[in-house]
Amino acid sequence: MSYKTDYQNVEGLGSAGEGVQHFWLQRLTAIALVPLAILFVIPFGQALGGGYEALIATYGKFGNAVTAMLFIAVACWHFTIGLQAVIEDYTAGFTRLVWLIASKLFGAVLGVSGVVAIATILFRA
Repeated sequence: MSYKTDYQNVEGLGSAGEGVQHFWLQRLTAIALVPLAILFVIPFGQALGGGYEALIATYGKFGNAVTAMLFIAVACWHFTIGLQAVIEDYTAGFTRLVWLIASKLFGAVLGVSGVVAIATILFRA
């Protein structure tokens, strides 16, 4: 018979100390994506169907370009954080490390290429 309480049985077996930060960062990026998505979709929808010239004219404006760059950057960050949570939950060992590195590189390349593409349009217009 043990006289330990439930708390004493689990004390010291807890988290690595990063779970709460990861949770709130995921929620914060999700909340930030709501207005950014709206502000991104409106000019994109107006330029859609207008061809190359319409997109160049739309994203040649500073406000539209900055909104698009922010949306792409935050969306890629949110994607990377979410993918990290899935990888950590469902893989183990060396495979986990490889997938984590690959997902972070993929998210970074995707985000940087999107931001550079919009910046190129902005500065050439």
